[in-house]
Amino acid sequence: MAKLKSRIAVEPFAHFDLPTHHLSISSLSLSQSTLYVGTRNGSLLLLSLNPTPTPTPTPTPTPNPPPIESVSFASLSRNVSLLRTVSVSGSPVESIFVLSEIGVVLVLSDGFLFITDSLLIHPVKKLGGLKGVSVIARRFRGTHSQSTDLTDNASNSSKGQRILDKFGGVRTNGVKSKDLEQNREGNYVFALVIGKKLMLIELVLSSDLANASFVILREMQCFDGVKSMVWLDDSIIVGTINGYSLFSCVTGQSGVIFSLPDLSRPPLLKLLWRNWEVLLLVDNVGVIVDALGQPVGGSLVFRKGGPDSIGDLSSYVVVVRDGKMDLYHKKSGNCIQTLTFGVEGVGQCIVANEENRSGEFAAVATPTKLICFRKVPSEEQIKDLLRKKNFNEAISLVEELECEGELSKEVLSLFHAQVGFLLLFDLHFKEAVDHFLQSETMQPSEVFPFIMRDPNRWSLLVPRNRYWGLHPPPVPLEDVVDDGLLAIQRAIFLRKAGVETVVDERFLSNPPTRAELLESAIKNIIRYLEVSRQKDLTLAVKEGVDTLLMYLYRALNYVDDMEKLASSENYCIVEELETLLDGSGHLRALAFLYASKGMSSKALAIWRILARNYSSGLWKDPGMHDGACVTSGRETAATEASNILEDSSDQDLVLQHLAWIADLNPALAVRILTSEKRTNQLSPDEVIAAIDPKKVEILQCYLQWLIEEQDSDDTRLHTLYALSLAKSAIESFNSESSSQSPDTGRQEHLKTPDIQRESIIQSPVRDRLQIFLQSSDLYDPEEVLDLIQDSELWLEKAILYRKLGQESLVLQILALKLEDSEAAEQYCAEIGRPDAYMQLLDMYLDPQDGKEPMFKAAVRLLHNRGESLDPLQVLETLSPDMPLQLASETILRMLRARLHHHRQGQIVHYLSRAVHIDARLARLEERSRLVQINDESLCDSCHARLGTKLFAMYPDDTVVCYKCFRRQGESTSVTGRDFKQDVLFKPGWLVTR
Repeated sequence: MAKLKSRIAVEPFAHFDLPTHHLSISSLSLSQSTLYVGTRNGSLLLLSLNPTPTPTPTPTPTPNPPPIESVSFASLSRNVSLLRTVSVSGSPVESIFVLSEIGVVLVLSDGFLFITDSLLIHPVKKLGGLKGVSVIARRFRGTHSQSTDLTDNASNSSKGQRILDKFGGVRTNGVKSKDLEQNREGNYVFALVIGKKLMLIELVLSSDLANASFVILREMQCFDGVKSMVWLDDSIIVGTINGYSLFSCVTGQSGVIFSLPDLSRPPLLKLLWRNWEVLLLVDNVGVIVDALGQPVGGSLVFRKGGPDSIGDLSSYVVVVRDGKMDLYHKKSGNCIQTLTFGVEGVGQCIVANEENRSGEFAAVATPTKLICFRKVPSEEQIKDLLRKKNFNEAISLVEELECEGELSKEVLSLFHAQVGFLLLFDLHFKEAVDHFLQSETMQPSEVFPFIMRDPNRWSLLVPRNRYWGLHPPPVPLEDVVDDGLLAIQRAIFLRKAGVETVVDERFLSNPPTRAELLESAIKNIIRYLEVSRQKDLTLAVKEGVDTLLMYLYRALNYVDDMEKLASSENYCIVEELETLLDGSGHLRALAFLYASKGMSSKALAIWRILARNYSSGLWKDPGMHDGACVTSGRETAATEASNILEDSSDQDLVLQHLAWIADLNPALAVRILTSEKRTNQLSPDEVIAAIDPKKVEILQCYLQWLIEEQDSDDTRLHTLYALSLAKSAIESFNSESSSQSPDTGRQEHLKTPDIQRESIIQSPVRDRLQIFLQSSDLYDPEEVLDLIQDSELWLEKAILYRKLGQESLVLQILALKLEDSEAAEQYCAEIGRPDAYMQLLDMYLDPQDGKEPMFKAAVRLLHNRGESLDPLQVLETLSPDMPLQLASETILRMLRARLHHHRQGQIVHYLSRAVHIDARLARLEERSRLVQINDESLCDSCHARLGTKLFAMYPDDTVVCYKCFRRQGESTSVTGRDFKQDVLFKPGWLVTR
């Protein structure tokens, strides 16, 4: 019967041999479940088709289905039966048109048109008036076309029609056109060629076929030798031995589409229903054009010699010649399937298809027999390719069907899942996961059995989806790889024995190792689970995805990925992983996992162990470049532990691990104690008691945080902080003093604490002490003063004496010990009494303790503050030993300033007196102003006549009666102006002198 390629797009379902040998098939027409066969002796046969339904595949289909040749003729013959045979003429039946809507069949034979019913019951009637018809084509309109309706357009009728209408509408066939207009049941328009004339006619039918007639709609001049014709919308494409031309049924104009070369095959046209296009045969090339004759898409290249006949079946073009049928895909141009239904040289072959866009059947015929084929459902085609492991061809088919909109999303998702499982068992793990990710149907839990053997925690979550049942049940990846390697070895053995196999050629030429395959499988399953983490899954599935992902990371020793997953938000089950990670030595990942699950105590215990057991080797931060930053393993453990403790409100846990972290990195200990991330802060007393007394910097940072950030007003904490800073300041001062010693060893020894201290606190300790002593009022200054009394911290002493109100001691330290004249003068200004400057001047002139008088400081004080001092007191205070030239200029300036201030005060006094006199005079003039009131004068408030009534006048010249004045008050006028708030000035009141 037929020889197949790898893809089965159509399959035979019916076979019919002509009843007598003298009959020869000349034409075919397929309509739904009926088939009309025209023979060369003029007979018309009606066959009834009974296609059996496509068998449903079994749950476990055979990997290699039986070939079509194995299907018996007897089984196919049962699907077709001969119903009736009629004789049309004595010449071959050239064309058959089935008008299934009205149950009529139109036949072209011997140049005449014959008409009969679809069941061939009534006698065949010849349509008169038409003779010598060589080619006929029915008009078809596209789904969205705007073609012209010729039957309703009177302007398109022929001249002969218009002339006959003048004589009452009589036609050559003896039927009046008006009567025909009344009996029309539908528009069936055809184009036919008679000689060199192209005629457009409408078939007019009534309930009685004996009264069938036609109306000529238009006549046009055509070419001689027309062999094929198609009428689509308003375009009639005709094919001659010279080429293809296009006629417009509206305007009658024509144009050349293609010219055929010499010695080429006869022209052949075929209407392609799916996209309303036309295929033109040029030798052995099929060119597809639209209704306007413009090429669309690519061309189809057929077998050498060209086809005898062309059919249209869904997305394929059916081509027959020499007993072979080829299926070509319209868009790709590839030959999808080849079937042999007759021997070579069998004669002219014919193909017919259903005349609709969703046709599923096609019939091919040799002169003596015919075979009916039906399109295999797309889903069955895909399954067949997958059974044969033709994955690439199956994927190509699915892409074609998806572009054409023939596959639903559900089927597409199902396909991707099914082909993914098949590829996985075929050891193509990357491609398998690519398809898994494209499937919307597949659940992440379906890959769980490939990772962990059943039974396990998630066994009940795995859906039992078998899809198309083409793959075996899931097993662990190790078993998949072992079975695949066994299949490869078996295929190599069979190949040596000359037996073809379906194993990938790459595996046969270069067999992979088990380790390579297993690594590839795990990597790609990891990729699938990582993408699945972003999906909206149930809690149980999320737990399975994250836990098994950690399993796979551990299998490939992906340490960074393990730690990244464990330290981020995850749904891992700790009970499933802690033994695994502990046994494999991945303690860091386990510590991160404990921390993410809130098991801080266990996580801290691991970090403490790691910090204790780390060797001297270094751990490199993966985020840094080579050599950029290398961090000690102990430091890393301390850092991760501090991150946990910063969030913890468990005081016992924090204090338990504070000591070893402080030993490794005091700055981390400070971060832990001063963290504001925790809900409940730690008890200061407990923390202070737990801090090692040797860790002075940690204590100071903690106390500073309590005072400055937490606004603590506890005098004990302020005093403790001040005392701690004072002790450190004394030590620092002594160290700096001792650093001047030539003993180098001692110097290096003393620098070490400073370096460590600078790593925690950047500012010098004395600066911090001085700032705190000045800013805080809650510490005990006497206690601090007792501590630093014997030290050289004079500025700190001055601050404390100032707190205690001992002004003379503060001035002595500032002026005599520190010799800071500016600070001493500033302190006197803060005191605000003139005697303070005199006291300071006395200290400069008589320093005591055998020190020389500080004349320059005294002169500076007189120069800056001399105006505030009494010159007589200054002169009395000056020492007789003080050189006169140092103070003469200053004393002279003081006297001049005193005289200037005296005279300036007098000027101000007299000016103020003049202003006072002028104001009194202006007030007197204002109060002495006269106002004239007559009988017409009205109160500005109540508008009553004033007459002889008492009245009052405000500064803004408004006049009111006494009653309104009492109501308004003295300060507010009728206009609402309040003179106490908005003072009124007049030019005459201002002092001009």
